[in-house]
Amino acid sequence: MKIGVLGATGPAGGGFAARLASVGYDVIAGSRDPARAEASVAKMRKQWGDRVAGLQAGGNADAAAAEVVVIGTQWEAAIRTAQAHQDALAGKVVIDIANGLVKEGREFRPVLPEEGSLAMAMQAAVPRARVVAALQHVPAAALGDLDAAIDSDVIVCADDDDARATVLGIIGRIPGVRGFDGGSLANAVGIEAFAAALLTINLRHKGKASLRLVGVDPRPSDSA
Repeated sequence: MKIGVLGATGPAGGGFAARLASVGYDVIAGSRDPARAEASVAKMRKQWGDRVAGLQAGGNADAAAAEVVVIGTQWEAAIRTAQAHQDALAGKVVIDIANGLVKEGREFRPVLPEEGSLAMAMQAAVPRARVVAALQHVPAAALGDLDAAIDSDVIVCADDDDARATVLGIIGRIPGVRGFDGGSLANAVGIEAFAAALLTINLRHKGKASLRLVGVDPRPSDSA
């Protein structure tokens, strides 16, 4: 499976691209400026060597041509980036990892569109794609630090059952991560909003808290 990451020069997109490459995926790290993508990939290769051997640079259009696509831009640009490539995304699994957040004093607050969540707004903007919300509670720094396992659970939401299963399979290959089926995109509202509370806790308690679910284990599934 080849995975494309649009906006892979940013912290979240770049971190996820490196993490996916480190577990054996062929990954196209895309950017609006291919030269920036080349520079970003060169930096990751210098840092991580053969651990990111499957990583290659390209434009966002190259990344959108992959089998599975990640929208890794900052949240303000996520929907318009998906719209700009909607023809290429038709029929594909599109992973939305963004949270709408603003910082007000010593707390973060969620920014939710009228559709209810960014993931739902993205699905409305690219209706032929199969949008999946995932990784909203995993910090960009944790994604990009390949020397450390990610200590977090990930709730995956999508209206398409097969798309949800595909992303659960991808996440299941990342050490330290447990993926859980969170149902339809309607439930992405709570996931995105909770990210603001989690970041506020980390800010006020000077910590690095992540999401862990107790009393439940992931369902066995085939790896993607």
